[in-house]
Amino acid sequence: MFTDFDQQMMRRALELAALGRYTTQPNPRVGCVVARDGRIVGEGWHRKSGEWHAEPLALNAAGEAARGSTVYVTLEPHCYHSRTPPCTDALIRAGVRRVVCAVLDPNPQVHGAGVEQLRAAGVQVDCGLLEADAHELNAGFEKRMLTGLPRVIVKIAASLDGRVALANGESRWITGAAARADVHRLRAECGAVLTGIATVMADDPQLTVRDATLDTLGRQPLRVVLDTHARMSPAARMLREPGETLVFTADVQAQAAMALAAAGVTVLLVASSGRLDLRAILVELGRRQCNDVLVEAGPTLAGSFIDAGLVDELIVYIAPTVLGAQARPMLQLSALHDLSAAPRFRLQQVIQVGDDLKLRYTPLRNPS
Repeated sequence: MFTDFDQQMMRRALELAALGRYTTQPNPRVGCVVARDGRIVGEGWHRKSGEWHAEPLALNAAGEAARGSTVYVTLEPHCYHSRTPPCTDALIRAGVRRVVCAVLDPNPQVHGAGVEQLRAAGVQVDCGLLEADAHELNAGFEKRMLTGLPRVIVKIAASLDGRVALANGESRWITGAAARADVHRLRAECGAVLTGIATVMADDPQLTVRDATLDTLGRQPLRVVLDTHARMSPAARMLREPGETLVFTADVQAQAAMALAAAGVTVLLVASSGRLDLRAILVELGRRQCNDVLVEAGPTLAGSFIDAGLVDELIVYIAPTVLGAQARPMLQLSALHDLSAAPRFRLQQVIQVGDDLKLRYTPLRNPS
């Protein structure tokens, strides 16, 4: 069904889509190639929400050469009026002969309808080329469209013996500079970075992307703090940083919560039975169009996400050092009485980052 040339063109479209890795939130990352007579005549990629989509950019680059061409796009062309006109209309007007899309758009406003519109206009449409790569590129967007929940990535930095801090709480820095720079790239890919009040009180983190080499168009991920009793200080360092901070609490009437609101923080009440309802928090973040949430928290909160079956990906940076039995463990989980009930993960990737190892896992059981 697909030729070697088709494969080559779609790989190029995927490369273009990846250029928007840090900038397209909450939109998907999409790349497009226009080819005719065995050569590329136009390229485009979606850069930022509200700006032109990949298809019209590639068609504009191709000009009259787009007529009779084959268009390769990593996601089904969108087919309704939003902040930009339908891409299907642009493809039909340009007179393209064939459209090859990697995957259907999970957005229910588009799913399958874009393909139908093109076929009704006489355009040949073929789907499913390099779909696994396209799914991975937009995993968070797809999950939000299908479930209303963002993809959850838990990040942990640990020693060889699985410890994240000394007994006195000291943890700066277990991993090296290269691993810390990699975390900034992770943050830049996500719609939100989430932590707990214990981490805020102990480390006073900024939770921002601080890497001048990343083109984020000035975008900072939403900072999210889980703070059951509204203990966060209005003088917290992150509140002096650009971007928005969101605090979830069980006591929105507390004087401290009102002080946070006065400092520009968005304070939201969420149900609690001793601990805040994590699923309810994720529902709200999905409503706020966060595709991916990076959890950078202590052992208790990170463990709570795993206990709740809400983790889609676990990333562990392992430093070549040992901290000993008195140091704090990687995770605090509910007590297990049967080994078969232990959460299990599949190793997806191992990368050396400086002197550290980056291990990427996905759960063996689908998150609930």
